[in-house]
Amino acid sequence: MRVSEFDFDLPENLIALHPAEPRDSARLLVVRPGEPFGDRHIPDLKTLLRPGDVLVVNDTRVLPAELKGIRLRGDLRANVSFNLHKRVDAKTWRAFARPAKKLHLLDRLELGNGTAEPLIARVAGKGETGEVTLEFELGGAQLDEAIKSHGAMPLPPYIGAKRALEERDKIDYQTVYAAEDGAVAAPTAGLHFTEKLLQELSDLGVDMERVTLHVGAGTFLPMKADDTDDHVMHSEWGEIDQATVERINARRQAGGRVIAVGTTSLRLLETASRATGELRPFIGDTDIFITPGFRFRTVDVLMTNFHLPKSTLFMLVSAFSGLETMKAAYAHAIANGYRFYSYGDSSLLHRAPHPEDEA
Repeated sequence: MRVSEFDFDLPENLIALHPAEPRDSARLLVVRPGEPFGDRHIPDLKTLLRPGDVLVVNDTRVLPAELKGIRLRGDLRANVSFNLHKRVDAKTWRAFARPAKKLHLLDRLELGNGTAEPLIARVAGKGETGEVTLEFELGGAQLDEAIKSHGAMPLPPYIGAKRALEERDKIDYQTVYAAEDGAVAAPTAGLHFTEKLLQELSDLGVDMERVTLHVGAGTFLPMKADDTDDHVMHSEWGEIDQATVERINARRQAGGRVIAVGTTSLRLLETASRATGELRPFIGDTDIFITPGFRFRTVDVLMTNFHLPKSTLFMLVSAFSGLETMKAAYAHAIANGYRFYSYGDSSLLHRAPHPEDEA
């Protein structure tokens, strides 16, 4: 499909620079293909979900993956900054560098915030579009802790370009159930949940299951291809264990719906379902690219924020609920002042039937 088919005009003033307060007070657009749109709010999930449904959330935890420091080459020094985006191994990360042209292979880096001993790394590789590979002196859990103490929260570029990082972002840009270190971008649909709302849903008979997908900064990269067939999707590491799969499958067999909280949860669930046609345990990288025509096997309902024009995520939601339905839904959201992107409002999308399912 042509990428231009997924374009739309979005007024700049609808890009949210801060989340709703409290976080569960955001708006929620309910989309059921073939039915009128429903203008609701996040607490209405208590009436929109049913006993027996299962919420599947992504429990990845955002690392403060923006690192600034100095490049040293002999007596020469230069200021540089990096956004880590994918862990390679215990000591190595891929990162986007600014300015990448100042970096050579084997350059020594001293990274930090000036309040502690710098984090030492070297440039172990250079790729295209400003990507580099960084090899750190520390590794494993020690490296994770050092990144936490030296780095800053990696706000999405459409927020970071408009305002400075604030202390509150350390809390605002993290889900209340975040547990597994490794993401460099938040699974933003989950930012709307509070402990209180999750408990109220549990009391109603809606279970919550955790999966892990470490969201990479590649999620923000613009599409460069003109046709979806020519796009190379970024990969992200994820895991669904056996016990979680068994509980989700039991809920489905009893008639419950699978509600994916965020496109990251959906991508992992559908990756784990694609090869066999049913949900199985999964661990590893996924580069699944979902466009209209994709046959969903596990997810019935998707809760997700509003995405960028011509983005892989708008393509995903168009595959899920139908391209024309989602174009109309986004036009409705824009006309009614919904707030867009990571800190914006949310939507509850119901899956459109696949032609093969209707046959």
